[in-house]
Amino acid sequence: MSSDEIVVLVTSPKDIAESLATTVVAEHLAACANIIPGVTSIFFWEGKVCQEAEVLLLIKTTKSSWNQLMVRVKELHTYDIPEIVSLPITDGFQPYLNWINQSCLMKKST
Repeated sequence: MSSDEIVVLVTSPKDIAESLATTVVAEHLAACANIIPGVTSIFFWEGKVCQEAEVLLLIKTTKSSWNQLMVRVKELHTYDIPEIVSLPITDGFQPYLNWINQSCLMKKST
Protein backbone atom coordinates (compact mmCIF):
# COMPACT_ATOMS: atom_id res chain seq x y z
CA MET A 1 0.00 0.00 0.00
CA SER A 2 1.24 3.44 -0.94
CA SER A 3 1.74 6.32 1.45
CA ASP A 4 3.70 9.15 -0.21
CA GLU A 5 2.18 9.50 -3.70
CA ILE A 6 -0.48 12.11 -4.45
CA VAL A 7 -2.39 13.51 -7.40
CA VAL A 8 -2.60 17.30 -7.61
CA LEU A 9 -5.48 18.95 -9.45
CA VAL A 10 -4.85 22.33 -11.05
CA THR A 11 -7.24 24.16 -13.35
CA SER A 12 -5.78 26.79 -15.64
CA PRO A 13 -6.27 28.70 -18.86
CA LYS A 14 -5.23 26.63 -21.86
CA ASP A 15 -2.46 29.05 -22.84
CA ILE A 16 -0.35 28.42 -19.71
CA ALA A 17 -1.07 24.74 -19.05
CA GLU A 18 1.67 23.21 -21.18
CA SER A 19 4.35 25.54 -19.87
CA LEU A 20 3.25 24.98 -16.28
CA ALA A 21 3.20 21.18 -16.70
CA THR A 22 6.56 21.11 -18.48
CA THR A 23 8.21 23.23 -15.80
CA VAL A 24 7.08 21.19 -12.79
CA VAL A 25 8.13 17.94 -14.48
CA ALA A 26 11.48 19.35 -15.68
CA GLU A 27 12.20 20.60 -12.15
CA HIS A 28 11.37 17.13 -10.74
CA LEU A 29 8.55 18.51 -8.62
CA ALA A 30 6.29 16.00 -10.39
CA ALA A 31 6.76 12.75 -12.27
CA CYS A 32 3.98 13.40 -14.77
CA ALA A 33 1.33 15.95 -15.66
CA ASN A 34 -1.68 15.25 -17.85
CA ILE A 35 -3.54 18.12 -19.51
CA ILE A 36 -7.23 17.43 -19.95
CA PRO A 37 -8.89 19.91 -22.33
CA GLY A 38 -12.51 20.97 -22.51
CA VAL A 39 -13.22 21.73 -18.85
CA THR A 40 -15.96 24.24 -18.14
CA SER A 41 -15.62 25.66 -14.64
CA ILE A 42 -18.54 27.34 -12.90
CA PHE A 43 -17.57 29.10 -9.70
CA PHE A 44 -18.45 31.93 -7.34
CA TRP A 45 -15.99 34.83 -7.56
CA GLU A 46 -16.18 38.45 -6.46
CA GLY A 47 -19.87 38.31 -5.67
CA LYS A 48 -21.11 36.55 -8.79
CA VAL A 49 -21.35 33.20 -10.52
CA CYS A 50 -18.74 32.94 -13.27
CA GLN A 51 -18.08 30.47 -16.06
CA GLU A 52 -14.71 29.89 -17.75
CA ALA A 53 -13.25 27.50 -20.29
CA GLU A 54 -10.20 25.88 -18.71
CA VAL A 55 -8.04 22.78 -18.81
CA LEU A 56 -7.41 20.41 -15.92
CA LEU A 57 -3.92 19.32 -15.01
CA LEU A 58 -3.55 15.99 -13.21
CA ILE A 59 -0.11 16.11 -11.65
CA LYS A 60 1.42 13.00 -10.10
CA THR A 61 3.91 13.73 -7.33
CA THR A 62 4.76 12.94 -3.72
CA LYS A 63 3.72 14.41 -0.39
CA SER A 64 7.35 15.34 0.20
CA SER A 65 7.31 17.44 -3.01
CA TRP A 66 3.88 18.98 -2.31
CA ASN A 67 4.97 22.26 -0.69
CA GLN A 68 7.56 23.08 -3.35
CA LEU A 69 5.12 22.10 -6.11
CA MET A 70 2.35 24.27 -4.67
CA VAL A 71 4.66 27.29 -4.41
CA ARG A 72 5.94 26.78 -7.97
CA VAL A 73 2.47 26.39 -9.46
CA LYS A 74 1.38 29.59 -7.71
CA GLU A 75 4.44 31.42 -9.15
CA LEU A 76 3.67 30.22 -12.68
CA HIS A 77 -0.11 30.58 -12.59
CA THR A 78 -1.99 33.64 -13.81
CA TYR A 79 -4.86 33.44 -11.30
CA ASP A 80 -4.82 35.29 -7.97
CA ILE A 81 -6.12 32.15 -6.23
CA PRO A 82 -5.50 29.11 -8.43
CA GLU A 83 -6.99 25.72 -7.68
CA ILE A 84 -4.14 23.61 -6.31
CA VAL A 85 -5.59 20.59 -4.51
CA SER A 86 -3.90 17.33 -3.53
CA LEU A 87 -5.57 13.95 -3.30
CA PRO A 88 -3.91 10.87 -1.80
CA ILE A 89 -3.21 7.83 -3.92
CA THR A 90 -4.28 5.08 -1.57
CA ASP A 91 -3.18 2.21 -3.80
CA GLY A 92 -1.84 1.57 -7.26
CA PHE A 93 0.46 -0.46 -9.50
CA GLN A 94 3.62 -0.54 -7.40
CA PRO A 95 6.14 -0.12 -10.26
CA TYR A 96 4.27 3.06 -11.32
CA LEU A 97 4.22 4.38 -7.75
CA ASN A 98 7.95 3.63 -7.45
CA TRP A 99 8.53 5.59 -10.66
CA ILE A 100 6.68 8.61 -9.23
CA ASN A 101 8.92 8.54 -6.17
CA GLN A 102 12.13 8.06 -8.16
CA SER A 103 11.23 10.89 -10.54
CA CYS A 104 10.59 13.32 -7.72
CA LEU A 105 13.73 12.26 -5.82
CA MET A 106 15.89 13.27 -8.78
CA LYS A 107 15.59 16.94 -7.77
CA LYS A 108 17.31 16.19 -4.48
CA SER A 109 20.34 14.59 -6.11
CA THR A 110 20.84 17.10 -8.96
